[in-house]
Formats: sequence, C-alpha cells, structure tokens
Amino acid sequence: MCTSRRQRGLTLIELIMFIVIVSVALVGVLTVLNITAKSSADPMIRKQALAVAEAVLEEVMLQPFTWCDPNDTNAATAINYTTCSVATAAQNTVTAKAGEARGTATPLDNVFDYNAETISTNIAGGGTAPFPANVTVAAAAFHDITAISGAALLITVTVAAGNETIQLQGYRARHSPNLLP
Repeated sequence: MCTSRRQRGLTLIELIMFIVIVSVALVGVLTVLNITAKSSADPMIRKQALAVAEAVLEEVMLQPFTWCDPNDTNAATAINYTTCSVATAAQNTVTAKAGEARGTATPLDNVFDYNAETISTNIAGGGTAPFPANVTVAAAAFHDITAISGAALLITVTVAAGNETIQLQGYRARHSPNLLP
C-alpha cells in the first residue's frame, strides 16, 4: 500500500525568494520616501515664514487709511485729498513715504507708506532675518468699490522661505477716512 503525503508549507528556496522580493520592494519604497522627504519644505521653516507674513500683513492692515497723512493738521477733518493742509494728495498714492521709515522717530503711519517696503523681521530666538517680507499696496476693486475711486486697497505680502514663497493678500477699505491713531 502506497500512501502519498501532500507536501505542506514552503521550501527553503521559496522562502528565500519571498524574502528577496519583499526586500527589493521595501528598498524601492523607502528610497522614494527618502527623496520626497529631502525635497519637501521643512514644516518649521514654512510655519515661521507664514507667521512672518501674517504679522506683516496685520501690521499693514492696522494702519490708518486716511485722506491725509496722519501727521497733517487737517487729517481729522479732511473730506478728500485736496483739503489736506500740506499737499498730501501724493501721500495716499503707491509712491508715498514722506521721509518715514519703519522703526524710526518718523514711523510708517499710513497703509500706503508700506508699498514697496522690504521688511526684515527676526524670528523668536534672535539672529538675522531669514525671511524678508516684501509688501505691495495697490488700488483694487472690492464689491461695489471701483479701483479708480481709490477707496479700496489690495495689500500683498510675499515672504521667501528657502526655495518656497508664501504670499498672503488682504483688502483694506477706506471706511473712516478721518480716524487717526
């Protein structure tokens, strides 16, 4: 009587082949993940750049958007650019600065003063400013406000973080043209 037994399990050769195939596939997947991790943005640097952009945008948005420069004696009562005591019609244009600079005795005190500014800020912990923020201010159309009226502005803050760029935008409307800081 001949009884045949069916073979159960794997042979040593099959087991070695399985280990080799799985190892090659695992090396391929890990190589792709490693390359992806190296070329992706560092989350900490991205968060710091975003924090800088948000802080600068908030600083600009909180500035007065008045008819006259806030230092003008008629700023609280002016009804348009021509009613300012000094010829400040140019003060509320995208080329205005009037000798003002951030962090000085004559600080930037109007939304338009920030146009074309490059703001260097330090991250907590000190050191040089690795994320310079470039600000642009331009007349914009916003809901029922036309760009020609000059009553709405588009503020854009761009921060370079390594090989990545963070850009935030905000609208500012002239809702109280005589409100001074």
